[in-house]
Amino acid sequence: RRELETWLRLDKRVSLLIYTGPDGEKAWPKKYPFCGGVFQSPIDFHKDILQYDSNLLPLEFIGYNVPSTDQFTLINNGHSVKMYLSPTMYIRNLPFEYTASQLHLHWGNRNKSEGSEHTVSGKHFAAELHIVHYNSEKYPDVTAAMDKSDGLAVLAILLEIGPFNPFYEKIFRHFRNVKYKDQMVQVPGFNVRELLPDRLDEYYRYEGSLTTPPCYPSVLWTVFRHPVKISQDQASLNTPTHILISWISLAFLDDPEPLEMVDNFRNVQEFHERLVFISFREGKLYEFFYAKKQCTVICVNLKVPLYFTTTKIQKSHFPIVHLVPFPSLTSLLHGQLYENKVLMKSI
Repeated sequence: RRELETWLRLDKRVSLLIYTGPDGEKAWPKKYPFCGGVFQSPIDFHKDILQYDSNLLPLEFIGYNVPSTDQFTLINNGHSVKMYLSPTMYIRNLPFEYTASQLHLHWGNRNKSEGSEHTVSGKHFAAELHIVHYNSEKYPDVTAAMDKSDGLAVLAILLEIGPFNPFYEKIFRHFRNVKYKDQMVQVPGFNVRELLPDRLDEYYRYEGSLTTPPCYPSVLWTVFRHPVKISQDQASLNTPTHILISWISLAFLDDPEPLEMVDNFRNVQEFHERLVFISFREGKLYEFFYAKKQCTVICVNLKVPLYFTTTKIQKSHFPIVHLVPFPSLTSLLHGQLYENKVLMKSI
């Protein structure tokens, strides 16, 4: 209860700041100094700042499958739609154990589905989901944790346009009941892990901040590499049509002028002298042809050239590709241990 009241108080302050006003987010530092400071989020992930870390493990999710007899509270807070989560949900394989607090969304507008906060090589995605957790090993609740350097851990899921997503619809179908600021509705429990991408072992990891005021630099970010798909109807119908009453309208209740809640994402921030650690090796895509069959593999960029060979097909429709280093193509072609050769072509 205390955690919910804390977020509501914070939301009332933040909702006075709109992203598309005369000054927008540029005015944030005047009232919230951290917003103009260091370790700010979101950022753009590009190759110059990425570093592979073999110690990064897949997260372990505990209690994410919430029974339908339990309920989440979904609220329109004036700058997003937020759902408060069960305190029995937490994640491991981070420096500490983190307990779930809430999730919320960032999106674009009807005409341009480019509302993600984080970008990859300058590319925006349609929307972005954040699942916020606090360090429950060191702090009693999110209130105590949110301004501490090791206080929060946020999971970010990039959303792109694709087929209809029945798992996200478990939240989206309730948006019609929170069209206006401060409206809330109860959502039956479900398996929150269904909102995550299939590949949980590949992600970006860095230290950053909240993306809304007060912008505390207290977040350990995990941004999953692989996007989750939602349909165009879900992206356009379930976000811009849900209207907020701005703080200006609240001052004139006899003549309110509802505003569309659109483009509620912060622009990417400068990333000074920091690295983003990644749990995957970036590589080039190569195409292999064998016995009129074709398959594709990912080859890791290395400092020495590699040449490849295959073994015979045994009870398989595709060749088994072994990435075996040879000092030269000549030594590969004259090798006696391999019965079949493979042609490599970059695509």
